[in-house]
Amino acid sequence: MSTSAHQPATATVHTGGTVTDRLVEANRQYAAEFQDPGMDARPVLKVAVVACMDARLDLHAALGLELGDCHTIRNAGGVVTDDVIRSLTISQRALGTRSVILVHHTGCGLESLTEDFRIELEEEVGQRPAWAVEAFRDVDQDVRQSMQRVRTSPFLLHADDVRGFVFDVTTGLLREIDPAR
Repeated sequence: MSTSAHQPATATVHTGGTVTDRLVEANRQYAAEFQDPGMDARPVLKVAVVACMDARLDLHAALGLELGDCHTIRNAGGVVTDDVIRSLTISQRALGTRSVILVHHTGCGLESLTEDFRIELEEEVGQRPAWAVEAFRDVDQDVRQSMQRVRTSPFLLHADDVRGFVFDVTTGLLREIDPAR
């Protein structure tokens, strides 16, 4: 099929009514009114937030953040893994952040998993994942462990302003975790 001079070639468009289709349409609407805010990648508040990927956490709303205020790094559990250290290192060394806030939450799915999850995956697919599940039973203790991982990383320039919190998914309140307990 040839494309006439009046009709530009377009990529294949899926119109099956999937969730992804809905999100792509929402992006088209967003882009129609989008104006470049003129920002660069350096967060205005010089802070990186590490949090769980849980869909109940609206971090910007919960922390009073605006577009451009922070770097947001999310994963299952908000656990400080090697990849989180990688992202924090780039955030600090290349993009100027100085503070780190860790946000775990009540009712986290990682509290109901164990490292046996990896073995179950191996039995199902024939290969054990190289990554750890990082499951935990005590959310407060896991926040402490994550704070310690950030504070002791040799790659991070700024480990003096690292604070950890547990977000209560029923009240929306943050509870700060004492790293010394």
